[in-house]
Amino acid sequence: MLLVRLPCNPIFPIGPIYLADHLHKCFPDLPQRILDLAALPVLDVERVLLATIDQFRPTLLVFSWRDIQIYAPVDGRTGNPLQHSFEVFYASNPLRRLRGAFGGLLLMKSHYGELWRNQRLVRHGLLAARRYASHARAVLGGGAVSVFYEQLGRSLPKGTIVSVGEGELLLENLLRGVSLSDQRCFVVGEPVRAGLIHEQPESRPKSACDYDYISSIWPQLNWYLEGGDFYVGVQTKRGCPHNCCYCVYTVVEGKQVRLNPVKEVVAEMRQLYDRGVRGFWFTDAQFIPARRYIEDAKNLLTAIQAEGLNGIRWAAYIRADNLDAELAELMVATGMSYFEIGITSGSQELVRKMRMGYNLRTVLENCRLLVRAGFRQHVSVNYSFNVIDERPETIRQSIAYHRELERIFGPDKVEPAIFFIGLQPHTHLEQYGFEQGLIQPGYNPMSMMPWTARKLLWNPEPMGSIFGRICLEAFETEPGNFGRTVMALLERDYGVAPLEEALRAPVMGRAALANAVS
Repeated sequence: MLLVRLPCNPIFPIGPIYLADHLHKCFPDLPQRILDLAALPVLDVERVLLATIDQFRPTLLVFSWRDIQIYAPVDGRTGNPLQHSFEVFYASNPLRRLRGAFGGLLLMKSHYGELWRNQRLVRHGLLAARRYASHARAVLGGGAVSVFYEQLGRSLPKGTIVSVGEGELLLENLLRGVSLSDQRCFVVGEPVRAGLIHEQPESRPKSACDYDYISSIWPQLNWYLEGGDFYVGVQTKRGCPHNCCYCVYTVVEGKQVRLNPVKEVVAEMRQLYDRGVRGFWFTDAQFIPARRYIEDAKNLLTAIQAEGLNGIRWAAYIRADNLDAELAELMVATGMSYFEIGITSGSQELVRKMRMGYNLRTVLENCRLLVRAGFRQHVSVNYSFNVIDERPETIRQSIAYHRELERIFGPDKVEPAIFFIGLQPHTHLEQYGFEQGLIQPGYNPMSMMPWTARKLLWNPEPMGSIFGRICLEAFETEPGNFGRTVMALLERDYGVAPLEEALRAPVMGRAALANAVS
């Protein structure tokens, strides 16, 4: 079996690694190899793939596809997609619109070029493998595939197995010759089960990844470990119990949170530590998904201390409403050097409407606990403006909330990350878009055509033009400090609400509450 990570940003490929480790434990004699095309120059990827197939002669090719949608407020691929889009949609200067259009054309070329290249790699890889074994098969999975499986399934080679979500049991059953009818997958050319992505994954305990074995089948491992600046991924749990309106984690990983045994997580970290790794990223959807998992987080961090993993730094997405004083002290003592909070809005009213499940007052209280415990590191606060019912009052509330976070941690420590949601299939926000007439059933969520991209880059009116103008001014004045500049410009134009106003949400009537729940 050859596991191929298709080209993407060179983030540590935890998915293919865990797949290979699981299958080695099930089939110790199965020859495997991992090929990470993200660690190669893009001009070399097809040549290296075909050369590896000629040398290894796999009968099963497993492709992992991580990224497709590209809307983000950062440079990447061909420039800054958010800036290009906003220049075309909102700039008043015709020359600036033209610049945005040219950048958008380059972006479209890059986007469609990547789609076609990755599908070509699957086709050419399968054809090359079948020169040596006519029965060779291909499996395609990964984050991008799990979200866009319906669209991708129309353009892949017939007979390709498309995996949605986790792939361990699917590959295990495939290698055993067991029916795949109960797995979250489909075969290209055959009907796709309706609601496939909403089927829940099967829980299975996970043991520590065997990095001695991984290093024997993946020569590129040291390319990541020797860099020193990388966080190396370690997973402590799967699943997310929340219903955030724009997020696909809940449907991809399932709502049931499945904890990996603490002993196994620490054993995996010990192996990496002994190989020189000091930076760890806990790759969970949320490191502490709910208050009921506070004790589990404490047990893990206590075990890390007991293992003597000194001098490490670790980071994660956390829900800062799920802390207490003891956990805050453990997080600081074990080396938490950075964390991200995805509150989306500093308005409790909008947080409730987006089904985030956050209590913003509790988040502030727990951030103070972290500071009292000695946390003096960087915090990234993700804001996704204009998702549902944004208006001047809620902007003022978000500014008030952000300024309070700056008072707690220090203005230089809090980085506001400004996002505009890229609308994705299978989310509550997609259904909201249908109901509001903003998108129509049958739309192509992978399209970069301007008339589609304007809808998928979620920034609806009446506030869309306002945010477009603010972001364009921020790009023009201080692009290297985009997030802080956006917040300053919003404060300049709209002011700051009293903090208490941001922390209160109007009590909904019975009919409104029933509608929100539905």
